Formats: sequence, C-alpha cells, structure tokens
Amino acid sequence: MFRPAPCTIVDRALAAAAHGIAVIPLSRTKLPAVRSPHRTQRRPARCRGECGQIGHGIHDATTDPDAIRVLFAAAPWATGYGIACGTPPNHLIGVDLDVKNDVDGIANFQRLAHDHGFTVPETVTVATPSGGLHLWLRGPASRTVPNSAGRLAPGIDVRGSGGYLVGPGSITVRGQYVRAPGTEGHAIAAAPAELLRLLTPAAPLRTLSLALPVSGRQAVALVQFVLDAPGGQRNDRLYWAACRAHEGSQGPSMAQALVDAALHIGLSENEARATIASAARGRR
Repeated sequence: MFRPAPCTIVDRALAAAAHGIAVIPLSRTKLPAVRSPHRTQRRPARCRGECGQIGHGIHDATTDPDAIRVLFAAAPWATGYGIACGTPPNHLIGVDLDVKNDVDGIANFQRLAHDHGFTVPETVTVATPSGGLHLWLRGPASRTVPNSAGRLAPGIDVRGSGGYLVGPGSITVRGQYVRAPGTEGHAIAAAPAELLRLLTPAAPLRTLSLALPVSGRQAVALVQFVLDAPGGQRNDRLYWAACRAHEGSQGPSMAQALVDAALHIGLSENEARATIASAARGRR
C-alpha cells in the first residue's frame, strides 16, 4: 500500500512561508539553529545581517522558499522552525500562555479577557509540550507591539516585534509543538482592540506635574508608585495610593491623576475609577 513520505521540518517551514509567515530554523533548545558568522570574533559585531551572511537569528527570517532551504541546509541539525512576529503581512502577535508549577497562564488570560471586556478569538492555536498554548493574532501595521514576560499577568508572555514563536510540528527537548485539537481549521484572527491597547505601551507621561492638580512630593510619589506597579500588583497599588491620598484630604483632587496613571499601566478606566471609589469609601 502506498504511504506518503513523512513531512519534514523543512516542509512545515515552507508551508508556513507559503501563507506569508517568515521563518527560521530552530534547534531542539528552541534557539536559532544557524550559527553566527561572528562567533569566532573576539568582539562579536553588532550585526543584524548587514554583513550579507546568514546566522543572525530572527533577522534571517524569510518567506522566500530558496532562502529557507539555504537556512536549513546550513543547520541540518534543526528540528524545528521559528515563526517571526511583527512582520508583514500579518504583523503577528504571539500570546504565550504558560502552565507550570502553580501558574496557569490560560486561566489568567481568560480572567484578563473578562476584566477588560474582550472575547478570546478563535485563532491559530498551538499546544506546547508543557501544557500551555500559543495564540496567534494579527496586529495592525500602524502599531509596534513589544515583547514582554509576565507584564499582563503571571504566565502570560507576549511575542511582538523582534520575537518569535515555535512553529507547530517542531520537536524540542521537551516534546513536540502541535496545533491544538479543534483549532486546526482556524485562521489568524485580528487582535481585539481592548487587548491591543493592553499590549501596546501608552505614550509616556512627559512630566508628572502636568498630570497633577496638586503639588507636593507626596502627590508625585503616589502617582509614581502606581506607574511602577509590576504585573499582578497594579490594582492593589492603585488602591493603596488612593487611600493615602484620602488620608491627606487630596483624594478628590488626585482622582483623575491616579486614573491616568492606572490607564498608563494597562488598567481599564472603569476598573480604575471603581478602585479609587472603593478607597474613598474606606477612608470615610
């Protein structure tokens, strides 16, 4: 009986490239497989491919079939391929949801969607060997989404411009990446507007005093305390700052400045105002 030839990792990379997705070869450790042409230099050049050679990681990513074959020929040990994020035509955004130890990125992402009023779209979804998921989302050409780790919530990493995801079919030291069951027919969906707002850093506050209706070191310190909040502590920091503002009778005049700071770090306006109102009630 005739049996089709097994699909090689090069075939899978070429198939992805045929859909406009730029790829690079990966080793079993998920790192770029093509060795740097500058590796023997005492002071390696800060080169992103301007030298004309291959071996510059994500900067080698391409959709050209001939170039892809050259990359894999230079790294016959490659067992996977990387999906470049942030490049046209899809301007791909990868949402990496880790599930390990006591962190559940999938549950945290669902909670984030509920809290910020967006629906997790049906999109290309890749199951990772550790039980996590990679969501592929299409971003707009007009925005640059940065890479981040745990900024939105524990277990949620973002792959944006300059980042990459492990492509389905890739084999790593931890196992194989595959399309998640039930999502095989899904196309890349657009990132929801509310999620995109969370992923895209807000324009920096030029001068804190411009956002403050009151003067003094305490007012500046309270706003900065909120702006410096790490992922998972944003709402708690906002509440604490609002409580301190009301202790000093600056609560009403500080409210908008605290809301602005909360929006800057990714909280929604409704959530921020509810937290500040709760702090005001607690200080009465």
